Amino acid sequence: MFTERMNVFRSRLADEEVDVALITDDDTVYYLTGFYDYLHMEFGRPTVLVVLQQGESLLITPSMEADMAEAAARVDRIAVWNDGLGNEWRQELRGAIGGACRVAIEPDLMPPLVRNYVETLVDGDRLADVTPVVCAMRMVKSPEELQLARHAGQVADAMMNTGRAAIGAGVPEFEVALATSEAGTRRAAELLDAHYDDTCMSPNVHFLQIMASGSEITKPHHRASTRVMQWGEPVFLCFCGMTNFHRFKLGFDRTFWIGEITDPEQANVYEVALASQAAALAALRPGVTAESVHAAYAEVISEAGFDYPFRCGRATGHSYLERPELVFGDTTVLEPGMVLAVDGSVSVSGTFRAQVGDSFIVTEDGYEQITNHPRGLSDVVIG
Repeated sequence: MFTERMNVFRSRLADEEVDVALITDDDTVYYLTGFYDYLHMEFGRPTVLVVLQQGESLLITPSMEADMAEAAARVDRIAVWNDGLGNEWRQELRGAIGGACRVAIEPDLMPPLVRNYVETLVDGDRLADVTPVVCAMRMVKSPEELQLARHAGQVADAMMNTGRAAIGAGVPEFEVALATSEAGTRRAAELLDAHYDDTCMSPNVHFLQIMASGSEITKPHHRASTRVMQWGEPVFLCFCGMTNFHRFKLGFDRTFWIGEITDPEQANVYEVALASQAAALAALRPGVTAESVHAAYAEVISEAGFDYPFRCGRATGHSYLERPELVFGDTTVLEPGMVLAVDGSVSVSGTFRAQVGDSFIVTEDGYEQITNHPRGLSDVVIG
């Protein structure tokens, strides 16, 4: 799989008349080589993938990652460097670029430390942006990636079901987060054992649970806290960061109530959010533009008297955000094999917000839903 991707990537570099591509984004390094779980720039240690249109592929990475790189990276050569010795990663990078006429980088994703050095080696008029090439490759998923997406959906479902069961009056939010993390990890471990042969890939779910309850409900990225939930309160659960199986990401969220909905206006707002997602799904199919799906969602919200709170959705894959985005201005035509998170949401500043979101595979004649949890109003009242 990785060898095939590298060959396609080289072919596209030739089409763009690029001699050398420098890849520094973690997710793209993995996408092209299978190398992952290095610490990279968080600890000041660059990893750089060098792909020559004609010639070897080279992975430059810290010496402490040598064993992992040898086991995982599908590249022609690996060069390691050590902290403080010689010119570290710079020496190999200088040699790899050589006399290349045109060098392509990921301008928005290359760490400044690396970017500043590259600019001492390559004149600005010889630098190109490789991001469109990478994004185009990653938009339509392979059969192997679609299997990962479906399995990621199963992990997400396990977390949502367990999270729902853990919500209750008198329960601290963090107890829900503990339960969802365990459920997701156990389901991921089952899937890894049954379908994959990769002893380096961890099943452990590792992301701070996005969750808000009661008066905190208007904060869309509030993390689970020590707050104790109460009867009649709304509760928001989001797994858009936690759903990460075998490095494949999805979007998935729900709004619940504990016991009853004490404020009828909250129910009305939720129904609008639900209708906005339904409108987006009615428009979701191959051959339409990404922005047209967003437009259907936004129209429902605006006609109900609200401003749409954010884009309707986004593509996911080995990154949390890929292309296209379901938003005004993105004219990408949807194709079978794309994986999209599609939301419905309404926000009433300072008082309440409702959100419901799922992930879908675009198919030849519509879509396949890969996260599944009841979303009707009567279904999301717990107890």
